[in-house]
Amino acid sequence: MPSCSHILIVDDSRIFRAALEASLAGQDDIEVVGSVFSGEKALEFIKASPPDLVTLDVEMPGLGGLDTLKAIQQINAGMGPGTEVGVVMVSAYTKRGADITMQALQAGAFDFVTKPSGPQQEENLNILRQQLLSKIRLFMAERSRKRASMELAALQLAQSARQVPRSSGTRLPRSAHRQAVRAIVIATSTGGPKALEILLPDLVRRVHLPILVVQHMPPKFTQSLAENLARLSDSTVVEAGDGDAVCGKCVYIAPGGKHLLLRSDRGRLLIGINEQSPENGCRPSADVLFRSAATALQGGVLAIVLTGMGRDGTAGLGAIKRAGGYALVQDQGTSVVWGMPGSAVEAGLADEVLPLGEIAKAAEVLVASIKTD
Repeated sequence: MPSCSHILIVDDSRIFRAALEASLAGQDDIEVVGSVFSGEKALEFIKASPPDLVTLDVEMPGLGGLDTLKAIQQINAGMGPGTEVGVVMVSAYTKRGADITMQALQAGAFDFVTKPSGPQQEENLNILRQQLLSKIRLFMAERSRKRASMELAALQLAQSARQVPRSSGTRLPRSAHRQAVRAIVIATSTGGPKALEILLPDLVRRVHLPILVVQHMPPKFTQSLAENLARLSDSTVVEAGDGDAVCGKCVYIAPGGKHLLLRSDRGRLLIGINEQSPENGCRPSADVLFRSAATALQGGVLAIVLTGMGRDGTAGLGAIKRAGGYALVQDQGTSVVWGMPGSAVEAGLADEVLPLGEIAKAAEVLVASIKTD
C-alpha cells in the first residue's frame, strides 16, 4: 500500500475549501492535514508541520497566492533534497487568474488546476477530483523517483562506481539524404512553462527558424503563456491562429483546447487550428502537430520533447523520424516529469538526450551542420 500524502488546502473561500476537501475524501493514499484561509496561516502551518503538498489559491486577500508560493520556496530552500513542499495552484478561469498562474509556474509551482464553474455541483466536484488526484499522485511519484535517484547517485559516488559517459556532441541521424531544417516543433506538458522560459530565449537567439509549441493547457492560459514568453524572448511569441502564415524567428503556441497543425500550400507554411477529438487525452496534442509537420516538411523538421506526463508526442515523433527528421529529448535529471521524453527515448526515437540547458546549443549545431541538397 502506498504511503499517505499529506495535503494542506489554502483558500480564502470556506465553501471552496470544503469542495477541495470533498474532492480528496475517501482516498487511502491522500490525507488532508489542514485547511486554512490565508497565505499567512499557510506559512505558519508549513513551518510547524510541513505537508507533502499545498493546494494554493491564486488570488487571496492579504498575502496572495504568488507571494505565498515564493515564501514556501524560501522554506523549501532550507529543507533536505526530496523533502520539499510541493505546490499546486488553484486558479479561476479568468485572464487575471491565468496571468498569475503563469508567474507561479515560473516561480516553482509544480502544476495547476482550474476551478470548475459549471451549473452542476456534482459534476464540478468530479472535475476537481480528477484534476487534483492526478496532480497529487504525479507529484508524489516524481518526488519519490528523484529521491531514489539521489540516493543511488550518492551510493555510486561512495563506491566510486564507474559512470557511463554521455556523448558530448549532437549525433546527426544516419541518412544518405539530409534536408535542411525549416521549422522546429516542441512538445511539453507538466513543467513545460518553466522549461520553455529557459529554452526559448536561448533557442531563438541561436536558430532563426519558426518554432511551433504544444503545451498542454486550457484556453486563456496559453495566451498568458505566450505573453510571458514574448517578454522573455527576443522574438515574436503568439498564440497561433488558423491560417497564419509561418514566419522565421516567430514562436507559435497552440491555443488551449485546440489542435495546432502545420501545412504546406504551394511552398508556403501555414498554421491550421481545429477542435477535432483529443489524442492521448490531450487537446492540443503534440502527436497532431508532429504528424502534420512530418507531412508538410518531410525531413526538414527538428522535434524537441520536453518534460511532461504521458506519451503524447511519441507516435508523432515516429512519423517525423520516418520522414527523415531529427529529435532532441530532455534528459530525466532536468525534467519535472520524465513521461513524454522518457517515452520517446524508450521508443528509440531520440537522436540525443540532453539536459535542458544544452538543448538550444545542440539545435544550433544540428541545424548548421545540415546542408541543403
